Amino acid sequence: MPDADPPAAVRLGIDVGGTKILGVALPAAEGSGEPVLLAEHEQPTRAGAAVLDAIDEVVGALLEGVRADVGTPELRGIGVGMPGLVSRGGVLRYGPNLPGAGDLDVAAWLAPRRRCPVVVDNDGNCAAWAEAGLGAGRGSDHVVFVGLGTGISCGMVVEGRRVRGVHGFAGEPGHMTIVPGGAGCACGRQGCWEACVGLGAGPPGGRGGRRRPVRGGRGPGRRCGRGARRAPERGAAVRRPRGGGGGRSLRRLGGPGVANLVHLLDPRSSWSAGR
Repeated sequence: MPDADPPAAVRLGIDVGGTKILGVALPAAEGSGEPVLLAEHEQPTRAGAAVLDAIDEVVGALLEGVRADVGTPELRGIGVGMPGLVSRGGVLRYGPNLPGAGDLDVAAWLAPRRRCPVVVDNDGNCAAWAEAGLGAGRGSDHVVFVGLGTGISCGMVVEGRRVRGVHGFAGEPGHMTIVPGGAGCACGRQGCWEACVGLGAGPPGGRGGRRRPVRGGRGPGRRCGRGARRAPERGAAVRRPRGGGGGRSLRRLGGPGVANLVHLLDPRSSWSAGR
């Protein structure tokens, strides 16, 4: 009898957002070329601790996709990006756009179920590290990533290392006050950058209730101008977000927010992405 084909060794990446969870399966073998996408799956996010079950369902769907395409997968590891304050130990302490999801140890819950290593970090940190190693910031030791979704995610690489802070919570410019007394934010404050330009944002000068994540879909896409441009008085290229649509709030406040980060950190590359 012919020998059975060896299992396909794969690693999974899971991006948890305020409205959706997106997962991808990639070959586990390290390589210098472009990653090969073996499977992709997307489904809505769930509130509270139920987000754990949703993450596990995405894992299952990805493994099924790999099995249907290249054969039985051997799962080598899972990386999970969570929106919010993720400790150095990988515990989601607080997620403004994930109501009820606090103090979630995703790795401790998921690893024994899937019998593989699980690493959890803030979604912006994950994206910044990926862009620095494989994407727009490849070859640079100084990279800032800004992601526009339900809120604003951010990750910073300085001198080739991720900026984490004492507790692991560094890199949350979405909650800088950019319009004092402005729109209510999901974190409970007013005038936060993400409350003014995130996909669930209201009028930048508006008052009123707490901003909620957009549960019914992506919300309107917005973007900061067209094409790459230069931040004021700095050499860092500010790349345009991927996504469509327009929006006065983003044009008026999105660019200055990114420029503030450039002035603060002086990166070689500043990458903005929209969902």
